Amino acid sequence: MSEHILVVGPGRDFPPRIRRAQPGARTTVICDITYIDRVREPGGNARVICIRREAPEQEWIDLAMAVHKFDPFTLIASFGESDQYPYAAIAEALGLPAHSRETVKLAHDKAAMRAWLREKGIDGAAAARVEDLDELRAFVRRHGLPCIVKPVTNAGSAGVSKVTSEDALERAWERAAGSGPGSVHSGVLVEEFFDGPQFSVEAFSEGGEHQVVGITRKYSDPATFVELGHVSPADLPGEQRRDIESYVKRIIEAIGVCNGPTHTEVVLTSRGPRLIETHVRMGGDKITDLTLDATGVDIDDCAVRQALGERVLPGLRAALDAPDRPTSPSSIWFASVDSAGVLEAVVGTDEAAAVPGVTEVSVLAEPGTRIGTLADSESRLAYVRARADTAADALTAAQQAVSRLEFQLRTRAQGGEAVV
Repeated sequence: MSEHILVVGPGRDFPPRIRRAQPGARTTVICDITYIDRVREPGGNARVICIRREAPEQEWIDLAMAVHKFDPFTLIASFGESDQYPYAAIAEALGLPAHSRETVKLAHDKAAMRAWLREKGIDGAAAARVEDLDELRAFVRRHGLPCIVKPVTNAGSAGVSKVTSEDALERAWERAAGSGPGSVHSGVLVEEFFDGPQFSVEAFSEGGEHQVVGITRKYSDPATFVELGHVSPADLPGEQRRDIESYVKRIIEAIGVCNGPTHTEVVLTSRGPRLIETHVRMGGDKITDLTLDATGVDIDDCAVRQALGERVLPGLRAALDAPDRPTSPSSIWFASVDSAGVLEAVVGTDEAAAVPGVTEVSVLAEPGTRIGTLADSESRLAYVRARADTAADALTAAQQAVSRLEFQLRTRAQGGEAVV
């Protein structure tokens, strides 16, 4: 019998990839109706079910079960982040293997994860969910400054602030409380600030076994914490690499991850690695592409084949151990502007592509788009990818190429064009 996979969420390009990977396999997509334009090749699915954003969880379950009664699902998958709650609920109702509700909650609710890891003795960071500004000030009186204030849930670095003075607490509260759906009602998260270089760790799990695939050095804007670039593999001494790998495995084990990719962000402090956050999904920002360049492991392909019920961890580990695996570091760097206006044109792409080592130049914003300064990941206007013999050279190549790009804006103040 061919597999029938229920994909919860628009699924990016994964439903078509699933169908190509196993001829005869069928996919049904169930997603938030506001994401319908993100469903790739919709006609290739057995059906696409759209649900209004505010629908209760039970509606997702009932619609999935209605289809299941006459066209049973054999597997279930989710490849993004926004629909993981209904994914876990539907899987439980249908009796299909997936992340548990508790695992999804811990990955999404940063305050709950902090409390859970503290209880398990894995990470004792000072952190709390605070319901109002007075509670935020009380936390600072107990634990001091600097601190990080951010939404309890959200992604893309939206609403994150580093606070170094009490005068800035009110603004940080407003920024975090207003940056995500439901965040005003769930409070915000405040946690101690960790000083040190930042890394993201891509891992893959199967049957409760966890394998770190790659560690990527990440560079963030010091004011907004929006990610500016990445290079993989991170240039780390062996002992520090092993410390990070061991620490991350303990975290994903503690929150109950059994299968699939995870993306965990850490800071390497003088006391060892400390958690920023973890996600039960692949990393964004083309990190899976950087990892593929640097290790030969295609995390996206592993996710596709595991979604089809295949066992992938042995092959993944063999690829990491292969003597002829790729070893060239791979980087990405993003472009942004420090002015607001309407984007008129982007020039310099050919010059950027001509920088030695550059493998891709991509413009993210269309002419006519109103753009602003760097506030979150969506504020970035273009990126460049590059490869070189060392991590430093790969990063430099991408940064040099980005510097060749010019963004021509029409600003309100000038009523004309500004080159940024």
